[in-house]
Amino acid sequence: MEKELKIANYDVRSDASIKEKLWVVIPVVLLIGLLSTLIYKHHAEFSIEGLVSGFDSDFLMFFAIGAFAQLVDGTLGMGYGATSTSFLLAYGVPPVISSTGVHVAEMFTTGASAISHHKFGNINKKLVKHLLIPGVLGSVIGAYLLSDVISGDVIKPFIAVYMILLAVIIIRKALAKTIVKKKTKKLGYLATFGGFMDAVGGGGWGPIVTSTLLGRGRNPRYTIGSVNAAEFAISFASGITFMLFGGIHGWQVIIGLILGGVIAAPLGAYLVNKIKRKPMMVAVGILIILLSLKTLSKLL
Repeated sequence: MEKELKIANYDVRSDASIKEKLWVVIPVVLLIGLLSTLIYKHHAEFSIEGLVSGFDSDFLMFFAIGAFAQLVDGTLGMGYGATSTSFLLAYGVPPVISSTGVHVAEMFTTGASAISHHKFGNINKKLVKHLLIPGVLGSVIGAYLLSDVISGDVIKPFIAVYMILLAVIIIRKALAKTIVKKKTKKLGYLATFGGFMDAVGGGGWGPIVTSTLLGRGRNPRYTIGSVNAAEFAISFASGITFMLFGGIHGWQVIIGLILGGVIAAPLGAYLVNKIKRKPMMVAVGILIILLSLKTLSKLL
């Protein structure tokens, strides 16, 4: 009897160990597959001279944007899309290229972020499962509309206004007083809306989903880690949709964002419980508002 119990306990531990490894193995396999596909399909667009000449001041700017945006997202659970898109639009990058660039880059940065949050024990797996499928559906619909239906020039001012609204949400959540924990209902609807707005606007998953969950009194550490982990699937789905319907443009933007974001991802996951959230959220919100106002002033 005792031997059978030992064997049963060993089997349970073995199954748990396999499931834990899948949280790392699946993102790694998907990212390797994606990278291999991109190299195979687009290798003709690159040359040694082109890659070397691409490392100019613009590339360094995109790298810095990617690193800063990922630090914001990794520590606050929100702001990668809003921060990077606001910077790119203010820098003069067209909406379709900026949104495509952000979402293709996020396929890599959110993968690195998900693995990092898993390593530091920041993930609530049950919450991730509730957010995953609805978020993916919303992001696919939004990405399709932006890449194949909606004109970038038409939507650019609306994106800037949307970014200002996201910034206001971030600041309002930062200034909120002590929050009483409440049960979160209709997670599927929240995830679908967050995924859709993230794809169309180039950001919004974190400010919509994370801020709502934190506003309901959920634990910041596990909320941020879980929303970041789910964001990998959302970004992967929208990025693939952009590739299928709109193609990939702006490689300098994409590579800069990817390198900056992947390097910053482990640091963001480590700092999630080390920094004071409220001052950081207010500062990021104000920065996004200023960048979006700059974009609007250029359009007007």
